[in-house]
Amino acid sequence: MTYALPRLREEIAYIAYHFHWRREDILDLTHDERGQWVHEIARINTRVNEGG
Repeated sequence: MTYALPRLREEIAYIAYHFHWRREDILDLTHDERGQWVHEIARINTRVNEGG
């Protein structure tokens, strides 16, 4: 199974934007690890945006 390139780029951009990680470091993560970081960033953003 190949990973959809647009989705991969989206995850890289999202993590790099919020955590300022290098592209290479993000690519070293497994699909599951990237997904967990994306989820955590979204959770943090939601909490911050709700004033918590």
